[in-house]
Amino acid sequence: MGKASRRANREEIKAKARQRKRAQKELGRKQEEEGLKRASHATIANRKSGYKSVEEEGLARNEAAWEQLKVFRGQLPVLLRRLSAIPDPRTAKKTKHKLSVLLMLGILSFVLQMASSREVTREMSRPMLWENLKALFPELEETPHHDTLKRVLSQIEVDQIASVQLELIRKWIRNKKFSRYLVNNCYPVAVDGTQKMARGWLWDEECLQRTFNRGQSAEQTQYYVYVLQANLAFSGGMSIPLMSEFLCHTQGDSHRSKQDCELKAFYRLAARLKEAFPALRIMLLLDGLYANGPVMELCRRNKWQYMIVLKDDALPSTVKEFQALARLEPKNRHFQTWGGRQQRFRWANRIEYSFGANGRKREIVNVVECLESWQEIGNQGCDVVEKTSRHLWLSSEPLDRWNLHERCNLGARSRWGVETGFLVEKHHGYQYEHCFSHDWNAMKGFHYLMQLGHMFNIMARYSEKIARIIRETGVRGLIRLVRETIASPWLNQAWIREQIAAPFQLRLT
Repeated sequence: MGKASRRANREEIKAKARQRKRAQKELGRKQEEEGLKRASHATIANRKSGYKSVEEEGLARNEAAWEQLKVFRGQLPVLLRRLSAIPDPRTAKKTKHKLSVLLMLGILSFVLQMASSREVTREMSRPMLWENLKALFPELEETPHHDTLKRVLSQIEVDQIASVQLELIRKWIRNKKFSRYLVNNCYPVAVDGTQKMARGWLWDEECLQRTFNRGQSAEQTQYYVYVLQANLAFSGGMSIPLMSEFLCHTQGDSHRSKQDCELKAFYRLAARLKEAFPALRIMLLLDGLYANGPVMELCRRNKWQYMIVLKDDALPSTVKEFQALARLEPKNRHFQTWGGRQQRFRWANRIEYSFGANGRKREIVNVVECLESWQEIGNQGCDVVEKTSRHLWLSSEPLDRWNLHERCNLGARSRWGVETGFLVEKHHGYQYEHCFSHDWNAMKGFHYLMQLGHMFNIMARYSEKIARIIRETGVRGLIRLVRETIASPWLNQAWIREQIAAPFQLRLT
């Protein structure tokens, strides 16, 4: 291909890109005229720094560092008191660092998104960073080696770290911090599982195992860690880690050669959730794995509401009855626009579902279907393409046109928040899949510390002042800015001491 041909080809591609951009703009204008509000995809502004002087940048850096860390700082009294109550198995005379301080530094390393034990040891021991940290957290004494934390986590009852997290969340619930995010006056809790790590060798007897290419020359056995996670999943994207349940080899059925599975772990997690919040109004947001009678029966006994994804082949008799009732009840229909999409709902209430031996057990369920349609510009050209999607849910409560939006759009669809949390923890700085220790107890301990660090960052992100800063820097850019500020002479220690002395109140957007 000659130079002239290549140039013509590039001009053709550029012309198509301009045409596509005009088509997208025209489609957006048309949708706005029709009253369809398109979903916002905010990005960081593509412009030069807005700081006019070194003093202005220093003030902004100090404000960002304080606003990011003040949620952690504000909960420190409760945190240290609860961490200090964890029994310390070390010999008192040989103990150099307090257990509470070691665990606090572990949480702080995840708040600042340090990638490994070696990075924590290297960065925390830098004189400037350590002096600035002591200005922010006067409780710190002498910088410990990260291996000290690793050894301690292998010996203590790490489940008590998870109890500290629950205590902090209970405190925020009592203070009504999440009251504006409730769905049907319930706290939405999304539950889902994910793999934490996998190795080609059995590093602990609690690991689950699976075999690929069984019976072939390329047969391979893999040993992995799987975690079932429960998050407070509020509409708008705020998803707060609540509780983790590890799948363990010893929890399986050795007589029947069956391993622990996500459903078994769910019943253990549900028991812990009920014990931790016995009177809290909860709405479980579950995927299609949990569309079965025993799960619905458990929710009814615990007085929990639920919204469960229903696949067509999961409960065929229930789906068939829903289709029949929906045709007979034309009043059970509702049309609306939401998120730039046209939504058509239809539902059927009080469907009897039988399960168990000879169908002796019965649950009354409610089913809702949402058909969505919207327009987009095609990837290959400038033509308008019609897109559709279908959602089907089981609801514990009867449905009507007044609670459809809240239960489906603000509740059931927020289940993706727990999956987004996995994505963030795996790929956005929290090193979810990194094995900080090949000791099972210590590995769980680092996981719980990571959950606490992530929780503090989420609460900071949705505070009023940080939301403004994030529009300029992005979430990861903010944490990078805070680390750079603490590791350099930017931090004004006198100003920080004034902020620590002032009263603190967490205000969420």
